[in-house]
Amino acid sequence: MLASILATGLAMGAVYALIGITYNTMFATSRVMSFTAGQLGMLGGVFGSLLMLRWGLPLVVALPLTLLAAALVGVVTEFVAVRPVLRSLEQHLYVLTTLAVALIIQQTTAIEWGTEPAPFPRLLGLGEGVWHEKYWLPVVACAITIGGLEYLYRRTLLGHAFIAVAEDNYAARALGLPERNLRIGSYALAGAIGALAGFAGGQLLLAFFANGPLLNFYGFIPVALGGLGNNRGAVIGGLALGLFQQAANFTVGGIFSSVAVFTLFIIVLLAAPQGLFGATASRRV
Repeated sequence: MLASILATGLAMGAVYALIGITYNTMFATSRVMSFTAGQLGMLGGVFGSLLMLRWGLPLVVALPLTLLAAALVGVVTEFVAVRPVLRSLEQHLYVLTTLAVALIIQQTTAIEWGTEPAPFPRLLGLGEGVWHEKYWLPVVACAITIGGLEYLYRRTLLGHAFIAVAEDNYAARALGLPERNLRIGSYALAGAIGALAGFAGGQLLLAFFANGPLLNFYGFIPVALGGLGNNRGAVIGGLALGLFQQAANFTVGGIFSSVAVFTLFIIVLLAAPQGLFGATASRRV
């Protein structure tokens, strides 16, 4: 039983961590919390099931197409829900605009895909029991993602440009960096990361339109726990959340496990409003 709790908890925690990284990636270049992150994860599962089960495409084709489709959704989100808000003095309106896009994505998926959970294919056919691929694939996907982002941000000029815009978009614009293009790129990257979460965790979550709100909430908790914009903190927070959630499911079960998650979330935020690994933002003037 302990092995099952650990396997499921780490797998779900890795999915939540990837959604948290999706939030952070979109926030970094726009300072907007886009509440479409969970819907991007949901689309990863739906597109994966559509391409592999219904259309019969192999994994090496279905995965890139899924990531590309979700990246396009991310770009559309930037154009439709984020850019108009950044031009407005009332920038808190992003809560409404991104939620509206999230609802559109969810309802369109329900109409076109259906409202019943659909199966997700076995991707590699490896492992059994607690070593089944559905448990370790999300963890591997999370590790590859965080490693890739670390390399991007630390070793490439494009990554340095992303960091510059994230630190101070006004200064970055004054230096001639294409802030708008970098923001579009970050939303495309976030779309691909969100879809990877749903694709890698598809065997646990299934292809279900209602996964969107679930991932939106549980993906936001690692961001709050780890500190906004801190991807490493999001990974640690996501894995801790997954393990705690599964332990609560085993000990109290049902709705009480969600209550336990809410309670822990509130306690941590009361103790550390900036998150466990966050820091108070400062700006040189």
